[in-house]
Amino acid sequence: MIHDYASQQRSPRKHVVGLTAVVLFHLLLIWVINSGLARQFVKVIKGPVETKLIEDVKPDIPPPPPPPPPPQTKAAPPPPPEFVPVANIQTNAPASTNAIAAVTNVPVPVAPPPPVVQAPVVHVPAVINAAANCRKPEYPSSSRRNEEEGTVQLRFLVGTDGLVVESKVEGSSGFATLDEAARAALSKCQFKPGTANGAPEQSWASMKYTWRLE
Repeated sequence: MIHDYASQQRSPRKHVVGLTAVVLFHLLLIWVINSGLARQFVKVIKGPVETKLIEDVKPDIPPPPPPPPPPQTKAAPPPPPEFVPVANIQTNAPASTNAIAAVTNVPVPVAPPPPVVQAPVVHVPAVINAAANCRKPEYPSSSRRNEEEGTVQLRFLVGTDGLVVESKVEGSSGFATLDEAARAALSKCQFKPGTANGAPEQSWASMKYTWRLE
C-alpha cells in the first residue's frame, strides 16, 4: 500500500495538474490586484473593524492647596516734615493796614491773669451790752474824801461769748485808786462780742469812764 502511494506521487500527470493550478492561482491573484477588487475587499474587511482606546480611569485626586500668600509688610510711615522756623521774611509788597510785613518766631507774651480781688473784711468792735446788768463803779471812799476826780481810758479783750478775757488801763485819770476801781468794776460787765463780716470774733474794745463828785 505504501508502495502504491509513492508510485502515485511520482506520476508526471499529477505534477502537471498541480503546476497548472499554481499558475492559474497566480494569474487570478494578479488580475484581482489589477482590477481593484483587492482594495474593495480590504475596505470591506476594514469597515466593521472598530478600535476603541480604553483609557485608564484615574482616581479623582484633589489639586494641592495653593501656597499661602506672602506676609504683607507694613510700609514705614513717612518721616514728619522738618520744621524750619521762619524768621524775618520781608515782602516787597506795598504795606497796608491789614498786611503782615514780617513774620518772626518770637513768642507772644501771655498776659498774667488778673489778681483775685477779695472782699474786705468788715470788723465791728465789741461794746457793752446796755440790756445786761452792768453795775456802775462805786466811788472809792478815800478818793471821795480827797475829792479826787478824773477820766480813765480802759481797754478790754472780749471773747466770742461777750465776757472780758483781759483788761488794762490805757490812760490814767491821775489817781491810781480811781483807775483800778473803774477797771475792776467794768471788767465784770457783759459785752456784745466783736464781729468779722458778721461772724463773732475775739477783739479788743476801748472805753472811757469819768469820775465826778456829786
